[in-house]
Amino acid sequence: MLRTPFNHFKTAKKILRPIALLLLVLCISAAPFASGRASAASPAPSHIDAVLLIDVSNSMNKSDKNNIAGEAMKMFIDMLSAQGDKVGIVAYTDKVQREKALLQIGSAADKQDLKDFIDGLDRGAYTDIAVGMKEAVKVLENGSDPGHEPMIVMLADGNNDLNEATGRTQSQSDQELDAAVETAKQKGYPVYTIGLNANGKLNKEILAGLSNKTSGKAFTTDSADDLPQILSEIFADHLKLKVVPVQSITANGSYQEVTVNVPNGSVLEANISIMSAQPVTAKLTDPSGKEAAIPSNGVLLSKSSTYSLIKLLSPEQGDWKLQVKGVPKDKIDINLVFNYDLELKLDALPSKTYKKGDTVEISSHLFSNGAQVTLSSLYQDMKAVLLATDTDTGKVQELPMDNSGAVFKGSFEIPEGHNYELKVRAEESSFYRESDVLTINAKTGAVATSPPAGAGGTEPVQEQSSSKTLYYIIGGIVLVLAAAVVLWLLRQKSNRGFVGQMVVEVLDGNTGEKTYPQYKKLSAFRGKFTLHQLLQLAPELKESEKLVFTPGKNDRLMLRGSEEISVERSGRVVDTARGLELKSGDRISVALQTVDKTILLEYLI
Repeated sequence: MLRTPFNHFKTAKKILRPIALLLLVLCISAAPFASGRASAASPAPSHIDAVLLIDVSNSMNKSDKNNIAGEAMKMFIDMLSAQGDKVGIVAYTDKVQREKALLQIGSAADKQDLKDFIDGLDRGAYTDIAVGMKEAVKVLENGSDPGHEPMIVMLADGNNDLNEATGRTQSQSDQELDAAVETAKQKGYPVYTIGLNANGKLNKEILAGLSNKTSGKAFTTDSADDLPQILSEIFADHLKLKVVPVQSITANGSYQEVTVNVPNGSVLEANISIMSAQPVTAKLTDPSGKEAAIPSNGVLLSKSSTYSLIKLLSPEQGDWKLQVKGVPKDKIDINLVFNYDLELKLDALPSKTYKKGDTVEISSHLFSNGAQVTLSSLYQDMKAVLLATDTDTGKVQELPMDNSGAVFKGSFEIPEGHNYELKVRAEESSFYRESDVLTINAKTGAVATSPPAGAGGTEPVQEQSSSKTLYYIIGGIVLVLAAAVVLWLLRQKSNRGFVGQMVVEVLDGNTGEKTYPQYKKLSAFRGKFTLHQLLQLAPELKESEKLVFTPGKNDRLMLRGSEEISVERSGRVVDTARGLELKSGDRISVALQTVDKTILLEYLI
């Protein structure tokens, strides 16, 4: 009998229903042992979803003759994690000149693809900030991961310069900009603005307003030479890090040594940026005195005409020696940004009511990779304060906390019958962390809200042991059941679904106009779909039904078609009759014959 998708679904239900019921019983049985415990799992280190919003109007030719803005943006990309972050790019004038949807970084090649895109940007006449901001917000809305930290980095060098021939008015632009900023605020997209004030005519108030309304930060500079430093500051600020100046040196033609200190074992990545007008070479020695090849395993290198960036992956704690050789009399600036796998969590308060005059005892712990940090020296290297905000009056108290052990401890005496928000901030020279907010209602005597699940807390040793044993048993059962389900699912290849999305643009060969990118989620399709379906079955594009997409291995797409329809990848015609495999980030163009239109596609996960 031919097995239809519906039959597969019924079979799946028969297999999965008893498994689900068994897991539910086991979880309910385990609940008494798990109550009050800190979560065993912790979120992965924060990843960034960044849209780089770049003004490419002709005025930039004067304010940034050497295209330092592009170099700074490329350095920002190189500072991102080796894997996991996403980057999109919007280049605008009074329209969107070019755009790249969010691309998830999985390799050095992905970063190079983004940097090549920046190198290929062209200038254009006129400027309309609203157009760029609206599109940047749209890119995040269509591709940002809910678990990532979204952000927009905007580089502009002046006011709007609208094209009168289009009939566009400043009032219309202002309204569109306000709407885009409001959306960014509601969605939680902070906008970091960089104003390049080379001609002294920068409207700082507009850019500062964008940042203030969205909880970002505004930067201004009179020189493009400052842009790499500003981009480093933005990267660090967004991840609650700090830029650590290592040393500025004047090159003498020989190797000059500086010390890079990795303060503890919780550093995920150490980004060493070397900025200079002339090429430099570098050598690196680890804390044991052994030379570390650049590049090598654990040491990545990115270079351009104005900077070199050395990224140390999970570096050993201690003093690393960096030797730099540059052209005599050339100034070389060296900065350091660490990326940490550290969270700061409040311990849960006992369930009780709080009123005026009561003292609230607060304790907070650091967590690394889901496990509580018990290294006292890390706490003692940091300064912690308890920030108590009276939400009725807006008054904020900053109370020092004790860090003599492997914990931050402090207390807060409730002065009035008001509402209060408490959080802990801990910092050292290279980073800071803030806990979640704890709310106390001393006005009505309501019970304080506890920190979110996963916050720190104590647990009896005996209870830990018994619960661990139970979880080992449950874990074994779950693994066996999961293996059975996986084996069954692997047999369903012919009917499995799709992941990711397709970015679709249509280029008109007669007018040269290109539609705005449309983001098509692929999860609605099962088994296969045609390009015509993706184009919403537009009658004039009917020949596109000759191209068929099916799921490939490792979340890839397989494209098959006939010789009658031309498909190009990287400027070369490909044979789709044999099947073309597409991975995330791949772009293809489809030239239609019956109408003078080209379909531009980019596959993203």
